[in-house]
Amino acid sequence: MPESHFADRLQAAIDTKGAPVCAGLDPRPDWIPASFFEASMQAHGRTPAAIRAAVKAFCMEVLELVAPYVPATKPQVAFFEALGPEGLTDFSALCARARELGMLVIADVKRGDIGSTAEAYAQSLFGAAAVQGVNIESMHVDAATINPYLGADGVLPFIDRAHAEGAGVYILARTSNPGSAEFQQLELKQGGSAVDEVARRISAWGAASIGQSGYSDVGAVVGATHSDAAARLRELMPHTPFLVPGWGAQGGSAETVRACFDSRGRGALVNSSRGVMHAYAAGPLKDYGHARWREAVTAAAKAFRDEIAALIR
Repeated sequence: MPESHFADRLQAAIDTKGAPVCAGLDPRPDWIPASFFEASMQAHGRTPAAIRAAVKAFCMEVLELVAPYVPATKPQVAFFEALGPEGLTDFSALCARARELGMLVIADVKRGDIGSTAEAYAQSLFGAAAVQGVNIESMHVDAATINPYLGADGVLPFIDRAHAEGAGVYILARTSNPGSAEFQQLELKQGGSAVDEVARRISAWGAASIGQSGYSDVGAVVGATHSDAAARLRELMPHTPFLVPGWGAQGGSAETVRACFDSRGRGALVNSSRGVMHAYAAGPLKDYGHARWREAVTAAAKAFRDEIAALIR
């Protein structure tokens, strides 16, 4: 039996923490305090294992620091895969620890494939499977980001698996990167843009799985950096929860973020990654420096929560 509905669990977590915010976990090795590498190299030597151990230890501490303020975290798998094959094991361990700390985990994996391949990807994220009578556990994340470029047969296996496990998906719609308009804003012959059609499909895919919160377990990624799109997409997807990246370091605007929410201040989750976890290395708190990195991360997480809570109040 699945856990309770994803959107309902997310709203409950938001109510507990006081704001719809998400702390991204994008560890940049060149911004991690040197003390982590010094300690891990004493234990493992100058080896790849030492680098992985340093990154993992740093991320574990970040999770402890942000947990009191944010209802969700979004670890980006690429930063862990870049550390070698064992990096995925560390990624899974961090997801498990985040859930132990009471945060929902949104795996930022941007998967997208068809048929049995999509089913295998979905299995790796949600639930478990039996092979030759042996139980194979997944990462047990609460949600994951999905790329819809291959069409419905590249999306539905993820939705079906997530729904069966009480999890959710966030499908890329209007992403926050500068080059997103190249394809997403292409005009269609029948009128409207490509992202408008993606939004209609997302809304339709999630229509049968709306929880008590009024929102579906099928969400959309809508960047905070495109003020022209947020209000339009909220109109096209009234029951779709939005994951809103681009706040902070990417320059997302308050006006755009506000447009992602409904009239009750619900329906969206705003993400900040380096603006929180690397607050001591870049941005307004960089004067803290590496020596006071824990203070900076804590202050950034609290300020982020308070800022977004005030924005939608």
